[in-house]
Amino acid sequence: MTSSTPQETSTAGGRSGRSNSRRELVEREIMEQATRLFAERGLASTTLQDIADATGLTRPALYHYVANKDELFARLVSEIAEEPAILLHEINQRTDLDPAGKVHEMAMSIALHQTQTLDRFRLLIRSEAELPPALAETYRQSRRRVLKELVAVVEEGIAQGRFRPADPRVSALGIIGMLNWLAWWHHPGDAESDRKVARQLADMAVNTVVDPDADNSVSGAERLIAQMRQNLDYLERSLGGDG
Repeated sequence: MTSSTPQETSTAGGRSGRSNSRRELVEREIMEQATRLFAERGLASTTLQDIADATGLTRPALYHYVANKDELFARLVSEIAEEPAILLHEINQRTDLDPAGKVHEMAMSIALHQTQTLDRFRLLIRSEAELPPALAETYRQSRRRVLKELVAVVEEGIAQGRFRPADPRVSALGIIGMLNWLAWWHHPGDAESDRKVARQLADMAVNTVVDPDADNSVSGAERLIAQMRQNLDYLERSLGGDG
């Protein structure tokens, strides 16, 4: 059995690295062109040949990267829908952040994800009615997971007396709606300008839930009593609204 020389190994590794890098570039171009064509023509009216032509590939060459149009569209949906849920779950597991810090990080991650996938997100919203049943269910589950993670941190903030004693689900939906609307008005710039927009929205998200009257200098017992009073007031308002 022969062994490879260091030079041969290095050369092979270099070729592999270049090959992987080229594949990533081609796949990114395919995704961008597919997103554009799906948005312009609709899913049903866009063919793989259209996508191949737009990316400068032959149709046989395109099959090296994607099996069919449905798989390509499914990848677009999965990237947009599933990544935010994963990011929010990771943030919720962090022990170095208080509830306000978690809300800020969650809002930042959603906003930045939006700035990086604006065209794809708009395409997903416009194509929601055309999604195959399995893909539509994946999208619904991902949205539920995002809402669940944000509701959990809002509930945590209310329990600690740091957030307003409002309906956590309504608060979470309000934040998500504000962040999703970014896709319809934001014009992407450089990374720093995108982060500036995301940071401002994250600050606004925190301000919608934080109780400005919460005082860290108040003793734990006094804070608990004040929180109980707030919760009773909220309960009375809720019951009064149902009557």
